Amino acid sequence: MSRETASRALVFLAGLAVWEALARSGLWSPALLPPPEAVARYLAGAVRDGSLAWGAGTSLLRLAIGYSLSVVGGVALGVVVARFRRVSDALGGVIFGLQTLPSVCWLPLAILWFNRGEPAILFVVVMGAIPTITVATWNAIQQVPPLYVRAGQTLGARGSSLYLTVVFPAAFPAMLAGFKQGWNFAWRSLMAGELLDVTRGLGFLLASGRQRNDVAQLFGVMLVIVALGAVVDFVLFRRLERAVRSRWGFV
Repeated sequence: MSRETASRALVFLAGLAVWEALARSGLWSPALLPPPEAVARYLAGAVRDGSLAWGAGTSLLRLAIGYSLSVVGGVALGVVVARFRRVSDALGGVIFGLQTLPSVCWLPLAILWFNRGEPAILFVVVMGAIPTITVATWNAIQQVPPLYVRAGQTLGARGSSLYLTVVFPAAFPAMLAGFKQGWNFAWRSLMAGELLDVTRGLGFLLASGRQRNDVAQLFGVMLVIVALGAVVDFVLFRRLERAVRSRWGFV
């Protein structure tokens, strides 16, 4: 076991011990702060009846679709804003303003436009993530050293060829940080959309637990949401960041 893994396991066990102590202290009713074993029983039951797998699968599918649309749209818009001064003058302030708007604010508008279905939730996810990805792409392209661009032009790169062979490779490490932040916003936006207007997904399980006053279910689903976020960060983004740092000579 590596030192990093051991440290994480120690922190997890310490948090579990504190949680158990607080739940058993009598300061809170078990209906408000269930002990860890009550949450474990809910999770075991949800795994057996398939509701947890169905909810997590539905949420991850929505996230994959919404985030993919956000990356494509955000990169395209970021390139346009970085490339054309008039566009950046006209839209720059709007994009920065949208970046500060909580994604849950889009939900009432999404329901009016798309009713209470999948398009509404995907719209909220995209609007939650695309401003961040756009700004990150815009800033990353602006930070590419002009010397790289001139060298590429000297070698005959023009237009889209210049972006594909020079600008994007040079900007990608900074863009990757924006992709990661955009994923975080997309995940939060999805949970907000599912929690307030859902038919399936982890947000549905949270809403049903709230309606039934089942705090163990609320804690269990929240732990699953945190765990999925940590797994995606570790499996996808951290490995990609290490690969990029190695490929670009940062380590």
